[in-house]
Amino acid sequence: MKLASERNACPDGSLMVVSRDLKRMVSAAAISPNLQNALERWDEVAPALRSLYDCLNTGRAEKATEFRPGAMAAPLPRAWQWLDGSAFPSHGELMQKAFNLPPIATDLPLMYQGMSHQFLGPTESVPFMSEQDDIDFEGEFGVITGEVPMGTSAKEALGCVQLAVQINDWSLRAIAPVEMKTGFGWIQAKPACSMAPLAVTLDELGDDWAEGRILATLDVRRDGAQFGTVPSTEMAFGFHQLIAHAARSRRLCAGTIIGSGTVSTRSFQEAGSCCIAERRAIEMIDIGAPRTNYLRFGETVRMEARIGSRAEPPFGVIEQTVVRG
Repeated sequence: MKLASERNACPDGSLMVVSRDLKRMVSAAAISPNLQNALERWDEVAPALRSLYDCLNTGRAEKATEFRPGAMAAPLPRAWQWLDGSAFPSHGELMQKAFNLPPIATDLPLMYQGMSHQFLGPTESVPFMSEQDDIDFEGEFGVITGEVPMGTSAKEALGCVQLAVQINDWSLRAIAPVEMKTGFGWIQAKPACSMAPLAVTLDELGDDWAEGRILATLDVRRDGAQFGTVPSTEMAFGFHQLIAHAARSRRLCAGTIIGSGTVSTRSFQEAGSCCIAERRAIEMIDIGAPRTNYLRFGETVRMEARIGSRAEPPFGVIEQTVVRG
């Protein structure tokens, strides 16, 4: 299934079912008012949602309308919990080499708990206070869980994944190192993330969901210029392992979002990057100084995932303009 949240007066939006070709949508309000409610009642509502999805794809859904990405909020406009990993080794290795930092001495997944009470929709303008904060984007993938008991194993965690999503984890690079030195984690450096319009069930990904990983290519463009076409095949920890790590000492509620961290590849010279900081690190390694500027107000960032030869991006498209807050 492909699910979305249409913006309305409710902070959680209204649950919509979207056709496989991304051309039509239909309200699922009679089944569940919003996605968070559906996740909390998943076993009860999933069969009805799937039936509605089948009707929509075969032209039998009543009151279906055109799918309008501009009318969509994030699939979860607010969530109980957002936990972001850093599961692509190439990204960390480049940053460590560029800044002469020692490797992080752990075999555990890296993860932080971020702001979850707001996720921006795929076409919303993104406000920031100052360009001097070094505004950056970070393209990544994520999953949304059902209920996850404390102590769930990685093997068991595979069954806890309900939906997959695409995320832009906005970052303020001038603030991040200051906050990291305190040892208390990020607050100012990590504002609200953005999501592509669609949350999809794993069967929509087919064989491109494998070993707890989304096997796709993330296409990133800055003001129309290609910035990266980066495969997500080098994820060191699968989402099931990230979930098990997060649930080691806590129960995860339905609607918890787990992120992969910035998609990255060791073939960065050919594929490019999914964030500016990584490109600047590559420039520091290659030529001794960064040349790529961080974002300026008025610039647009576009991200879409591609899977195989499919015509439509599985999660839809994120396309947003950076503005002065």
